[in-house]
Amino acid sequence: MKSFLLVAVVAGAMAAPPAPSPSPPPVQLTLPGPTGPYSVGTVPLHLVDPARHDPWDPSGAPRELMISLWYPARSTAGLRRAPWLPPAAAAQFVRDNGLQPDAVKVPVTHGYTGAPVRHCGSRLPVVVYSHGNGGSRSDSTIVVEELASRGYFVVTVDHTGDSLTEFPDGRVAGSAPYSPENAAAIREARVADIRFVLDKLAVLNAGGNPSGSALPDGLTDAMDLGSVGMFGYSAGGPTTASTMYADGRIKAGLSLDGPVFGPVTDAGLDRPYMLVDARASRAAIPELQTFWEHLRGWRLDIGMQGAKHLTYSDYVTLIPQAASLLGWSPEQVEQQIGAVVPARAIAVQRAYPAAFFDLHLRHRGHLLDRPSPLFPEVRFIP
Repeated sequence: MKSFLLVAVVAGAMAAPPAPSPSPPPVQLTLPGPTGPYSVGTVPLHLVDPARHDPWDPSGAPRELMISLWYPARSTAGLRRAPWLPPAAAAQFVRDNGLQPDAVKVPVTHGYTGAPVRHCGSRLPVVVYSHGNGGSRSDSTIVVEELASRGYFVVTVDHTGDSLTEFPDGRVAGSAPYSPENAAAIREARVADIRFVLDKLAVLNAGGNPSGSALPDGLTDAMDLGSVGMFGYSAGGPTTASTMYADGRIKAGLSLDGPVFGPVTDAGLDRPYMLVDARASRAAIPELQTFWEHLRGWRLDIGMQGAKHLTYSDYVTLIPQAASLLGWSPEQVEQQIGAVVPARAIAVQRAYPAAFFDLHLRHRGHLLDRPSPLFPEVRFIP
């Protein structure tokens, strides 16, 4: 299932606007800040897997990945907040929208680059994130920052060749066109990416440095690698399910409007799994219903009234901010992000993933026991 970046949503939807004269100041896109008790630190890492050839590189080069670590920060004094996308990728993002380079600025996150890790009195449970087809590891920054601010160690992964990825030397890798013919290869590469990253997290936790990049103080022994969860948006959902099927290190999985593919569909899982519906629903996708019937552990299926696919990503707030640049009416914005008020969609993004991982990695909380009057737009799907 295609994950719709803002670039994908607008590509072909309208002609590039004529360059205004004089140029107005650029529109600065923003993200809402996390609500947890801790400041957030982050660091990007470049990883190379010499045991694998990149399936999208005809030269047979080894598989390269970019990941980011997000975690509660011990201090942030004198540090800069990381951009939502690094400079070259951000410039490509703007070009792909047919916008002038000075028309828009991507958000600045609330994660402070290189901040020392706060251990919060114990090792931090780990959550890994997988983006949708053609997306990037930045697409669910709202959820990622919220988890980190609540004491989780979150690892976001760019699936090279299926993402907008910038490497430390400035190279920008785009996304190969998705087709049914290459779907299995994409799934296999994604699962192998996550398993490789889990291996490297163990190296980092033991005090090693598999990337060669500067690492934050306090990283050694910060992660509880016996308490690892995973979530994905769109195609990151089937990546989550398939990785859980292949690797028992992941104890709980969450899919934000993602379908399911491959052997896990019929095999199911014996660990907790939660579906969050919009376009990818059991009513619309028979394979998802089959998967649901074969889940043998804790399971829950929820959705938001009026939600669409983009409701569960950062674009639920970014698209309304960019509407004036796109020339979109309120009705056109609603076609993309649904009828849910963005502030309410953000509240759900903050609350329900955190409640899922709290329940299954920290063994606490009751939000998922039943529908809550605090979130009347959220429905439990039997």
